[in-house]
Amino acid sequence: MSINRKHYTAEFKMEAVQLAQELGNVAQAARDLGIHESVLHRWKRQLAGYGDEAFPGNGQLRSDAETLRQLRRENEILRQEREILKKTLSIFAQPRSRNTSS
Repeated sequence: MSINRKHYTAEFKMEAVQLAQELGNVAQAARDLGIHESVLHRWKRQLAGYGDEAFPGNGQLRSDAETLRQLRRENEILRQEREILKKTLSIFAQPRSRNTSS
């Protein structure tokens, strides 16, 4: 079962937030627009936090979100490399037993 997600333009989102501010009631604005109240609250937070860059659209991330994603990916790679080095160090740090079969 797949869920169809509706895609709204940046202009629609900004106008929805503006309507909520004019009405002074997010719940009423959401009902009037046929969207869930939590969606409108999220748009309102995004617009307040990022201004014109809040809704880049077409699956593109804001520049800071893209940077964060890249840093998290690099962090994961570094964690994996560290674990490999720790295991390698433990192997080489073990004392070797000499096989003295004379």
